Amino acid sequence: MSQSSDSISHLAVLGSTGTIGQAALDVVRRNPSRFRVVALSAHRNIDLLKKQIVEFKPEVVAVADEGLVGELKTKLAGLEVEIVFGKGALSSLATHSKISFLVMGIVGYAALEPLVAAIESGIHIALANKESMVAAGELVQSYLAKSSSKIVPVDSEHSSIFQLLRGSIDREVLNITLTASGGPFWLRDIDDFQSITPEEAVKHPRWNMGAKISVDSATMMNKGLEVIEAHYLFKIPEEDIRVLVHPNSLVHGLVDFTDGTQTAVLYQADMRVPLAYAMACLSSPEPKESIGVRVSDSGVSRLKLEDFSALEFYAPDDKKFPALPLCRSALKAGGASPCILNAANEIAVQLFLDKQIRFVQIVEVVDSVLSAGTNGSFLDISDVRHIDSASREKALEIGHKLAS
Repeated sequence: MSQSSDSISHLAVLGSTGTIGQAALDVVRRNPSRFRVVALSAHRNIDLLKKQIVEFKPEVVAVADEGLVGELKTKLAGLEVEIVFGKGALSSLATHSKISFLVMGIVGYAALEPLVAAIESGIHIALANKESMVAAGELVQSYLAKSSSKIVPVDSEHSSIFQLLRGSIDREVLNITLTASGGPFWLRDIDDFQSITPEEAVKHPRWNMGAKISVDSATMMNKGLEVIEAHYLFKIPEEDIRVLVHPNSLVHGLVDFTDGTQTAVLYQADMRVPLAYAMACLSSPEPKESIGVRVSDSGVSRLKLEDFSALEFYAPDDKKFPALPLCRSALKAGGASPCILNAANEIAVQLFLDKQIRFVQIVEVVDSVLSAGTNGSFLDISDVRHIDSASREKALEIGHKLAS
């Protein structure tokens, strides 16, 4: 890992054309004296990637497959940039010799291998990917224990808890609370869930997210995955991680202390806020010191509580949203169960988006794969890869049976 001799921090943004990646680049855009983009990766949106290359002038970019390379080179005629693709491309960006930290904005399990590669290379990480921690949280923590790499979470809930715990090192924590918007179907009658369409499920009421995360929010699987991630990130027992539905989406995380006090983090529902915080931490000489980028540099307006007459909080409805208790059960089971759950969910969500199964069958597929799976522990990332692959195959098998 290299650190710039001046005040500029060099970074890579993996998943640069997604919601997180675009938000991170906007923070860079607003702080040109603090950040320099060295590497970008995109899945298939090469039109947006081209615009980002022209603006931020990275040294290297990665695309999903070789078939896109020729088209991208044509679009970039006259621009000097290295293009990489295929197996290992993301890991090569995540370990680039010129970067001091990376923004991990890739959705899904695909982030795990470049995440581990970055940790082993001592690269600091602004982590906006929960699936890697869900699939292999214990393993990731074991790699971190042997590395100088630091992780600062970017999910709004985990960023809030991270900030609150860092500011309260001399106080005893009773429990933490992750808030949930409730998604698009919080007020919808459970009898109507059978008819929910993919078009409805991806219309999140508060956040602008990709299709997979939007569906996870609609099922509340997203919040269950966040419970698992919080357990591994903060080493907090499952029973001490609470969830509250908060449709206002202003309070993003709370910590209860044994002295009877409770603290919370509030801000506008905009991912640039936790990104700016993480990037500030990781651009410091020591990641433990949060200095440099102020919230105003994120481009997000400050929250005015006088504009809100009330803040609403509700207990989750486990009958309407069984994904949340299913995630808790997988966490309690431990071993490979969270990995199995994550893999099965990724397949089930895609089957739903492809209109092969119904909305209510997403959790049914995941539950069935968990029940059929063999629990165990991971010795290394190859074990994770094996369990993930087998779980995906089983999910496809079950999903196709439901669809027939």
